Amino acid sequence: MDSRPERIILLNAPIDIVPPENLPEIISNLIPEGTSPDEPYKSLDIVLLSLWDLLRVRSNKEYREYVYNAALVIPISKSIVSGVKFLSGKKVFRYMPFKFVVSLLSILEKREYAVYLLGGGNQILKRAEKNIRTTFPRIKIIGRYEGKFRKREEPAVMEAIRKASPSLLLAGKGIRGEELWIARNSSRLNTGFRLWCSDLFDVFAEKRRRPGDAVFERGLEGIGYCFRNPLKFFRFFSFLYYELLLLFYRLFKR
Repeated sequence: MDSRPERIILLNAPIDIVPPENLPEIISNLIPEGTSPDEPYKSLDIVLLSLWDLLRVRSNKEYREYVYNAALVIPISKSIVSGVKFLSGKKVFRYMPFKFVVSLLSILEKREYAVYLLGGGNQILKRAEKNIRTTFPRIKIIGRYEGKFRKREEPAVMEAIRKASPSLLLAGKGIRGEELWIARNSSRLNTGFRLWCSDLFDVFAEKRRRPGDAVFERGLEGIGYCFRNPLKFFRFFSFLYYELLLLFYRLFKR
């Protein structure tokens, strides 16, 4: 039986349909208990796909290959959910990034799997590690490295991750190339899940608050990001382009 969820395509971008109640089984089946870390899984990357990422899939070949080869593509934008329903009538399930990672860590903790932390500044990373250990006492954090490492340090960082053989490489901002760093170095990293989320360690370190549940459910979390970085207000034009694409596909594509 295939352990992967149903995958659909929205505007040339893949999206997985992962009901929350099925997430533990899907994660567990992707790394079966007793599997050797050296077993050659083709792809165990998890992509948390925003609307802007979806548009990047259409325009960036390297990013498109990374997303298509991912083990799971999880939508995090309400616009993606509504877009799928508009074009296909199907229901996809959206996740808040921080809550998805918490769910993932909870699943891995039950099997006492190992995690490696990569990204953020040194103090943020230390505080995030402490809080993760407190919240998930059976998770094995077997290494960490801050994100702003020099180019000459890169081989040592990859070797440390490879030797540690984590079941999950949890990466955050500060890494040169962001999630594409994982894609570019995939063959030199160990098998297991790899997930990149920009503000994750800031939230775990309690330096930055995650969006409230009510705000997220309404799809208004982007407003807060715009006030932190006013240039993101220009994303309105990207959103308008997305809406026009949906209309075009509805009228002219099957």
